[in-house]
Amino acid sequence: MGVESLADVLFSGFDVRLTRVTEAAEGLVVEAVACGPPPRCPGCNSQAAKVHSSYERALAGLPVNDRSLTVRLRDRRFFCDRGRCPRRTFVEQVAQLSERYRRSSLGLKQWQHAVAVKLGGRPGQRLCRRLRLKAGRTRLLGLLTEPAVPEQAPSVLGVDDFAFRKGKRYGTLLVDVESGRVVDVLRDRECDTFAAWLTAHPGAEIICRDRATAYSKAIKQAAPDALEVADRWHLLQNLGAAVEKTCHQHRSCLRKHAEDETEVPLAATVTITELPPAEPPRTQITERTRQRHADIHRLVNADWTISAIARRLHLDRKTVRRFRDTDLDILLASARDRRPTGVLAPFKAYATARFTDTGGSITAPQVLAEIRAQGYRGSVQAIRKLSPPSATAPPNPSAPTSPAPARSPRGSCAAGKTSARKTMNDSSKSGSPAPTSPGPVTSPAPSTTWSPTAAGTC
Repeated sequence: MGVESLADVLFSGFDVRLTRVTEAAEGLVVEAVACGPPPRCPGCNSQAAKVHSSYERALAGLPVNDRSLTVRLRDRRFFCDRGRCPRRTFVEQVAQLSERYRRSSLGLKQWQHAVAVKLGGRPGQRLCRRLRLKAGRTRLLGLLTEPAVPEQAPSVLGVDDFAFRKGKRYGTLLVDVESGRVVDVLRDRECDTFAAWLTAHPGAEIICRDRATAYSKAIKQAAPDALEVADRWHLLQNLGAAVEKTCHQHRSCLRKHAEDETEVPLAATVTITELPPAEPPRTQITERTRQRHADIHRLVNADWTISAIARRLHLDRKTVRRFRDTDLDILLASARDRRPTGVLAPFKAYATARFTDTGGSITAPQVLAEIRAQGYRGSVQAIRKLSPPSATAPPNPSAPTSPAPARSPRGSCAAGKTSARKTMNDSSKSGSPAPTSPGPVTSPAPSTTWSPTAAGTC
């Protein structure tokens, strides 16, 4: 391809004369000279007549045949002859090719702007590197300009928050609900910031927002006449969460009614198409079970021991062994069967009634034995929480008590216990009661019960 043909391809319609093409290691280098008519002064718009000098500038162009292109353009500098103009000299710009302070052609700038709009900074930089476009993430983000904010707020305004950095910093997004266009972005999600924006941009008749209290307070302060509505996504999310929670809490009742229902014979033969089983809802406990099963099996496949896995994941060894030897479906079924109110929920009314009817005289272990026969599989700690304070309260320290026994010498506790046991055994063999205190027996003891005080315990 000749120089003339290459000039028609690269500079078609430009006031540029191609002089030389060089092939370098970094790509193609094209040398050209601007040859258009004298331009007008950008300060006073007067026509230039005299050339001051010329200089060469480098412009990055669009890639050619998967190779980068550099245009070395020689521009002319002109005098401004008008005395009142603050400019003395200025440089000509080739239409549709160059502009002031720009080191890339206008065609390359349009490409970079499109990439920045679609991908942003770092992803756009990776794509430009693949396409042989000279652009870094800072350059791409610098091409993005802030859109103009209308003076009047749209009649239907949508408000929601978003995360600049999740868990750290949040902002507010304002959207025209009717057109789906972003109106403005606020730096935070505080009440005062949104109220100031509503005051500066009146005209909102309906404001669609989420359940954030700050937004509601700002609307009441700055736009009290606007109608507040909840957006559809939050309504459906709250409704779904409420239905799922209610069904989860009353699952035992629903299962009981489902088992009691009898199958009704159909009057006629009906073809029933079996649908695939629906995937159960993902809850927090099932997600934690999936993650724990994956972590344990990943370490097991890496030849970690059970003790090492337990120390690494801060779990009990029995838990690690159960997750290692049990199928994931069984673990998920067990996790979904856990009742959010605990295993005591079906027996709570009975246990409370027993404590109330007996006036607190019945103990928690006795109630545990009764409901164990009914199918309770929990511990006694949950039952103790239902017992009245009088049943579990410690003895009153102001009540009269028997005098405490004198402390025996150090080291005599074990000897006292041993002699007491021996005395009990001898008395049980002979059939006579054991003495209640050391020394000669003055009167027969009323019973054969061993007394710790008499044995000399501490």
